[in-house]
Amino acid sequence: MRIKLQKFIKYNFLILLFSSFLYSQINSIENKIILNIDNNIVTTVDIENEAKYLKVLNPKLNNLEKNTIFEVAKNSLIKENIKMIEISKYQLRDLDEKYLENIMRNIYEGIGIKSMKEFLDYISNYNIDINTINEKLEIEAKWNQLIYQKFHSKLKIDKKKIKDEIKLNKKFTNSYLLYEILFSAKKNDEAKNKYSKILKSIEKDGFENTASIFSLSESGKTGGQLGWINERSLSKKILIEISKIEKNEITKPILIPGGFLILYIKDIKRVEKKIDIDKEFTLMVRYLQNQQLNQYSNIYFNKITKDIEINEK
Repeated sequence: MRIKLQKFIKYNFLILLFSSFLYSQINSIENKIILNIDNNIVTTVDIENEAKYLKVLNPKLNNLEKNTIFEVAKNSLIKENIKMIEISKYQLRDLDEKYLENIMRNIYEGIGIKSMKEFLDYISNYNIDINTINEKLEIEAKWNQLIYQKFHSKLKIDKKKIKDEIKLNKKFTNSYLLYEILFSAKKNDEAKNKYSKILKSIEKDGFENTASIFSLSESGKTGGQLGWINERSLSKKILIEISKIEKNEITKPILIPGGFLILYIKDIKRVEKKIDIDKEFTLMVRYLQNQQLNQYSNIYFNKITKDIEINEK
């Protein structure tokens, strides 16, 4: 009886030991290192968590294949780490809480959620906490602060021209619900090939998911969404291209500083002009400044990326 008991204990110990080893092996496979970005490590778990975050911002990503979502999340983390490395080189001022609250509000209102309470319920479905989202938004806010600090003196805004245009504007104007894809290419052939791939992806997965896959702009995280933009705020070059297409159509690639821009009109509404010159002036200046800063951001990001060592495992 004693010998049988010893054999039973030994047998169960071996099973337990094997199970522990197997569990350890499974976990090591699930959480393996995928990338080294300078001294920063990116694991499969990091990419999985990034995918959850991106799905929060753009729920349509759930319609993509797992491998595609994996690549989107991986590329997103590469961008984030490069920005973090650059931000760490500078002494930037602390961020204002109200400013961060406004960013958060813009995020959840952009996906049709009305309150913070609803947003907290919403993100619980993706198994992600609000602190993680806050940390990511802070990185973007710090990056934007750095870009403004470096390039605000180079912004070119003709304020007199803007005020004159506001005064001369017609009574009714168009407002467009716009989405964007920004891509880069060094040669015309490369631009044509990328544009062809983007068109195929739009046909297969829709514009918003394609923006998440291909767009270099930060708006790619939210499916390329720019929001409602009045035609008065658009540059002449972009307005000409917009005027060539209808609702649910896309422009041909527009050459801008930092790459090629594709715009998609999701909706159009006719707006009666209410004369509030100061308010309209402020909105137009802010939009034009953000547009130029986004272009500087993309150019600067491409520049610093050349000095970053990225090793894929």
